[in-house]
Amino acid sequence: MDLLAKYLADAHGIEEQALAQLRDAPDLAGDPALADTFRRHLRETEGHEQRIRALLEARGAAPSRLKDTVLALGGKGFLLFARLQPDTPGKLHAHATSYEALELSSYELLRNVAERLDDVEIVRAATAIADEEQGMLERLESSYDLAVDASLRGVKDLRAKLRAYLADAHALEEQSLALLERGHELAGTATLARIYEDHAMETRDHAELLVARLYEVGGDPSGFKDAALRLGALNWIFFFRLHPDTPGKLACFARAFEQLEIAGYELLKRVAARVDDAQTIDIVERILRQEREAQERIATAFDGAVVASLQEAGALR
Repeated sequence: MDLLAKYLADAHGIEEQALAQLRDAPDLAGDPALADTFRRHLRETEGHEQRIRALLEARGAAPSRLKDTVLALGGKGFLLFARLQPDTPGKLHAHATSYEALELSSYELLRNVAERLDDVEIVRAATAIADEEQGMLERLESSYDLAVDASLRGVKDLRAKLRAYLADAHALEEQSLALLERGHELAGTATLARIYEDHAMETRDHAELLVARLYEVGGDPSGFKDAALRLGALNWIFFFRLHPDTPGKLACFARAFEQLEIAGYELLKRVAARVDDAQTIDIVERILRQEREAQERIATAFDGAVVASLQEAGALR
């Protein structure tokens, strides 16, 4: 299988995971407008899967059954996780925004590789699909209020919910730190390594701010959740090491993880507003600025990650 076919197979696997999630997402959205948003993107994603499959077949290749099956099962696994949470709509919404960022980044990666290898048809397809992924991400980012409304419907103890959201945010920061502390070794470029190192320093500060605030509102970090998420990050590092295009895949994932944190903080900010917690809102807004800045820095360094990936794969010298 040639290099572009491998990238297409990766894209197809991601679409299979997206389909596995989107088919059930409307039933978990908790809001009619959010459900319609997921249904609309399900139709778009069905078209993406068909287009990528056709491009693979035109190259005499086929989707990876193993990869598609594993990713589809992963999508189903997340939906089961979301169903078991007391704030299913919020968890689903945050994960969906992150997954859109992952898909968007993956298609930007595919487009960049295709441009360097002069495949106009794949450039055109990747550009069109990336535009629709960007559109879905923007629709989700404009609907945080709906997700919070759906998550808090019927909740009587909003301060307990605030503590839970703060603990979740802390666990994500612990996971982010585990990824960033090791990610700079696999960055592929000095620019990306510096971005990961800089954001690791910010992430340590975020975790400290959240711990302090948790204690102030009568809560404490979840040791089990923190440990589980840090272990998950270490598993990702192992996964990235096994790929010949590590820098590109890591940059895609890091950008998507920033989006997961952004979504979590946007939801937390709205929960804090429900209990008039100005101090938590102030902390969250400060962290949010740095998360969005880090995501933008990763995005602007994406070309370098592509070059490094192609060099590792032997496609460029």
